[in-house]
Amino acid sequence: MSDDVTTPRKKIAITVGDVAGIGPEIALKCVSSTEITAICTPILFGPKAVLERAANQFDLPMPSVVDLPLANLDALVPGQFSADTGRASFEAVCAAIDATRDQQTAAIVTGPIQKEAWHDAGIEFPGHTELLAARTGTHDFSMMLTSEAISCVLATIHIPLADVPTSLTSQGILRAIRMGADALQRRLKRPPRIAVCGLNPHAGENGLFSHGEESQIIEPAINQARQEGHEVIGPLPPDTAFTPAMRNKIDVYVCMYHDQGLIPLKALAFDDAVNVTLGLPIVRTSVDHGTAMNLAWKGIANHTSMMSAIRMAADLCSG
Repeated sequence: MSDDVTTPRKKIAITVGDVAGIGPEIALKCVSSTEITAICTPILFGPKAVLERAANQFDLPMPSVVDLPLANLDALVPGQFSADTGRASFEAVCAAIDATRDQQTAAIVTGPIQKEAWHDAGIEFPGHTELLAARTGTHDFSMMLTSEAISCVLATIHIPLADVPTSLTSQGILRAIRMGADALQRRLKRPPRIAVCGLNPHAGENGLFSHGEESQIIEPAINQARQEGHEVIGPLPPDTAFTPAMRNKIDVYVCMYHDQGLIPLKALAFDDAVNVTLGLPIVRTSVDHGTAMNLAWKGIANHTSMMSAIRMAADLCSG
């Protein structure tokens, strides 16, 4: 993005996540970075009083804030989430989504939430992705975790592992293939090489280790994607899909469930991977890590992933 003073920088909404965790620290570190202020105008969404306390503790400047107050500020204990911190983080995300949907901000970057705190606050959504889809009226969406080393799109997201086999559909896998292809096409400026993982050990071993998921659900999606012109291989045995030799041949993986994609991604790119929600009418990126309650308010949290998420959001909304 140009630094020309005649070109106003895009405003980006940044939610600070659960304030009992590392969210306030990493958000304040990022928005005080000249690298970030050179590419966008960051606006924090969260409890202003908490952020002021954090800014004083970490000796960081106080940025622009859309205040979503914490119900009981005096009860806040770093490292101990609660229904109050869950409600505050939820309301911040809702406000940031609405601001971006209404074009008051150009993109949203979300800090780490504590899903248990949302549950304790009576919030029905299991995570950011489902809330974003509901609040923007999006029915077809996918979650992509991406870095320089590896990119993974998930065919299913936040559901129990036992529910994955019955939740997989050929149409859902095909949607993930299409969305991953579109996202990487825009980034690479060429058709991406796509790998689809199997669900079972050895990708089912021709039915020996499966109940037909590979042959009846995954392979039809791959065949349809090939007919549409996508370069797709699979279903690959998950235990060999992510070796260095395979990664050299693949631009994006389509994974059948959450941990199948996130385990290799976090092993390879924990500090700089970014979560991107595909299919939304707005740009949303996120850190790829959690609230790290054990590191909360100690001044030692790594803000690299949020820096990467902000850079990607600025890039996506300027394209």
